[in-house]
Amino acid sequence: MNIDRLKAAENEFLIRYPQGFSSPEMEQIAKKHKMDKMVADAQAMFAEEAFTRPQQIAEDMVRSVSRSSMVSLFEKPKFRDYVKAMTHDEREALAFSLKDFLYGDQEYGFHTMRDLLLPVKLAKWSLMTIIPNYVKPDDEVFVKPTTAKGVIRLFELENLSYKPTPSYEFYQEYRRQIQQMKTLVDPILTPSNAAFSGFLMMSLTEN
Repeated sequence: MNIDRLKAAENEFLIRYPQGFSSPEMEQIAKKHKMDKMVADAQAMFAEEAFTRPQQIAEDMVRSVSRSSMVSLFEKPKFRDYVKAMTHDEREALAFSLKDFLYGDQEYGFHTMRDLLLPVKLAKWSLMTIIPNYVKPDDEVFVKPTTAKGVIRLFELENLSYKPTPSYEFYQEYRRQIQQMKTLVDPILTPSNAAFSGFLMMSLTEN
């Protein structure tokens, strides 16, 4: 990791936004993403006890994805239509893959979700990581392909080779390094992993 570049990006950001994500300009951007509401809604919909109703969980997954400002407009209807066309058992498997991702064997849940989405070309990083990002905003990360590739390149992150098809090995290592980077900057840049990733994304436009 190139720590000098990270600190330089931090300095440039804080010169422009001295209050970090509490700066008025950043608060305006935050309003567009409705992050607080998306997090609150997801934490309610996908609380561990809610998984006793897996069919409802599948519907709520569609609802959460559809409302997200961070998922492509092209992916939302495809995901909605696919879940709608799933069999009862497939929707149940999708719901329990998310439960495993959030509360159980995360690697198993990740692979199960990916395998359910692969046949219809919906095994996308954004679709697989957006809900965990909302449910556990300080622990999980949203993998946006253009941002992830840029962050790896600019900050010279090691042991990471981006591939379009999601893999748990990449997710685990990318998340670990994002968490490590958070410890090296001012806490006002890290109100959540999504905010910190936003800072990193903005840094890419400066380089």
